[in-house]
Amino acid sequence: MHRGAYLVGIAGGSGSGKTSLMRALRDRLPEGSVCMMSQDDYYLPLAQQTLDPNGRVNFDLPEGIDLDALARDLQLLVAGETLVRTEYTFNQEEKEATVLEIAPAPIILVEGLFVLHHAPLRELFDLRVFIEAHEATQLQRRLLRDELERGYGNEDVRYQWDNHVMPAYREFLLPYRHHCDLHVVNEVDFSRAVTVLADHLNRAAHQVAPLTLQSL
Repeated sequence: MHRGAYLVGIAGGSGSGKTSLMRALRDRLPEGSVCMMSQDDYYLPLAQQTLDPNGRVNFDLPEGIDLDALARDLQLLVAGETLVRTEYTFNQEEKEATVLEIAPAPIILVEGLFVLHHAPLRELFDLRVFIEAHEATQLQRRLLRDELERGYGNEDVRYQWDNHVMPAYREFLLPYRHHCDLHVVNEVDFSRAVTVLADHLNRAAHQVAPLTLQSL
């Protein structure tokens, strides 16, 4: 296997548990064997986001994210380079952004709504995972998360859900569900899926051959 890493794309709707799954896998695998990337850290500036017919910013569109940059950075990681990026703070002006240093690792986990929609990105993955839960479950998780972590009120969250989140899910994510190698149901608990995935990734990590100049 002449690759510098094993790439895993984790896609799913808002509130499905993408980030939770990624962290659970990191915690189950040997220290230093995993690096994690989020599509969210590639959002374009607020001024470049699209407004909906009511003049509200729609953050749930692929064109609002620099997916080409994410694909390029993944290739740099595979080649052994360390990345430095600024964490996306979801436009919370009072929150100081963290500078992220992402070092190469045998396993690279990438999560995001549109990581399968963008063909140059989708084709990089060795394994594609789709995580899902009932729509009502995902909405309740989003309501809780956005209130606690992002300071959004219920009215704003529900407006985004009905007008941005679900239309984007149906158009840009759901059609790619059949491209995935593994479907994870996260209605209550996904521990069995984590066990299966971690076992697979642990074996894959041992098959990764570090890149050399001759293999580039």
